[in-house]
Amino acid sequence: MDDDLDKWASWLLHRRDGDDPEQREKALEHLRPIRDRVLDHAGIQTGEHLLDVGSGDGLIAFGALDRVGPEGAVIVSDVSADLVEHSRSLADKLGGGSRMSFVVANAEDLGPIEGGSIDVVTTRSVLIYVADKGKAFREFHRVLRTGGRVSIFEPINNYFPDTTDEFWGFDSKAVSDLVAKVWAYEGWEESAYDTDPMMNFTEKDLMAHAEATGFSEVHVELLVDVEPGTWVLDWERLLNTSPNPNAHTAGEAIRGALTEDEAARLERHIRPLADEGHGILRSAFAYLWAVK
Repeated sequence: MDDDLDKWASWLLHRRDGDDPEQREKALEHLRPIRDRVLDHAGIQTGEHLLDVGSGDGLIAFGALDRVGPEGAVIVSDVSADLVEHSRSLADKLGGGSRMSFVVANAEDLGPIEGGSIDVVTTRSVLIYVADKGKAFREFHRVLRTGGRVSIFEPINNYFPDTTDEFWGFDSKAVSDLVAKVWAYEGWEESAYDTDPMMNFTEKDLMAHAEATGFSEVHVELLVDVEPGTWVLDWERLLNTSPNPNAHTAGEAIRGALTEDEAARLERHIRPLADEGHGILRSAFAYLWAVK
């Protein structure tokens, strides 16, 4: 792992999956359908110019290349210079660089992008890290031409409140006292539902921001699922993965919050569930698409 990377690049390129190829593929099995849905909602036409805001590792940006066609273009934009450079290098390897350009910018200030110059704006799991979501929507609106579209995906993290009864989707009622210590170490408090940008909004807020900004034909789709399954392949992979750029890996959090005896007790309970895949997947996802 490159210790010189910023936190966004470190998480996306390493800590999200612990540099494990099988765990990375499991994450992509979840992310590819999201990418496709965002691009479907965008209604991309051949020859259009698409701006992917918060492009990250380029999942949506590279997926859009075929849709814009040989006469179209994709702009990769991210607050992380490391991730922009990663996408630039990947474009050179894949041969798509001639139809791509690269900009370091945050969602609330897309200053390098000329107003009215973009046909489609896409973004995935970006607004959860933006405190002023209204400002981001205004920037999306500014860079779009009249008739341009925005297509957004965001997880609604407050739909399922954090509980000590589950640890990464595994039943932890028998060790809820230990899970409480881990959550406290991570700084996860009830007040976060009012103050943390990752937690303090719903799909209704996204709709309100879009309308207030002046978008028309606004559509919002909320998908909520609870089903058997796990986000991780087994206990060892769980220890090496982190849920977001602001969080420790599960292993770091356990070591930081618990004594050796407590950590051993937590492992005795959770490891068999993780290794056997006996968990619950809970998700609440919002898709928004609209026309300027």
